[in-house]
Amino acid sequence: MIPDIQQLKRIVEAALMAVGRPLTLQHIAELFDPEERPTTGDIQDALNAIKQDCDGRGFELKVVASGYRLQVCDDLAPWVGRLWEEKPQRYSRAMLETLALIAYRQPITRGDIEDIRGVAVSSQIIKTMLEREWVRVVGHKDVPGRPAMYATTRKFLDYFNLRNLDELPSLAEITDLDTLNGELELNTGEFAEDTSSSDNDIAETETETETESGSEQEVNTDSSSERIDDQVYDQDYPPETNF
Repeated sequence: MIPDIQQLKRIVEAALMAVGRPLTLQHIAELFDPEERPTTGDIQDALNAIKQDCDGRGFELKVVASGYRLQVCDDLAPWVGRLWEEKPQRYSRAMLETLALIAYRQPITRGDIEDIRGVAVSSQIIKTMLEREWVRVVGHKDVPGRPAMYATTRKFLDYFNLRNLDELPSLAEITDLDTLNGELELNTGEFAEDTSSSDNDIAETETETETESGSEQEVNTDSSSERIDDQVYDQDYPPETNF
């Protein structure tokens, strides 16, 4: 027997609370036996009802790249964060600039990033982003040495509450990294820059040498910058290609 809308809403809400990760419409449909499976439209109606029920509460229904999830409202993070005694990990400005360049100019090589920033990119920065699965190698540039080309992942989008790359603030609207920090809320939580320390924030082994002129170099904000197509997220690890 196909559940009515009220029962369907309760089932979907319970599943979202229990699973601890985003669920797609297909994932939700697969919770039911074939003979009692609701339509996609019914599931969407249930999700819309849950979203309305969350208005004014401490949690919300959010749509990200990997599907739907229930999460604490962003404005309550300062209080909820105190439930964890461990101090959030801090990331340096160098890390933020590198991640921003990959997000806006992907696919991009480490050498391209260094050309834009005017300084060398620490291997630890790339390693950290790969370990977090915020970026991945999507191919190799067809030049001597065949350097790896990096692009962002679904986990990157999920972490920053984004459905797709189009939801990133427009490069034409960003004049500096501080503006980008505000748009993506990079100054809060575990992604905040610790201004009391150096670029060794990520790990003791992270090093980066910057000259005075290099640190003042502006990031290219050409709105026509390359972006990888959203279809890249259809698979977690698509086959590598040459560019």
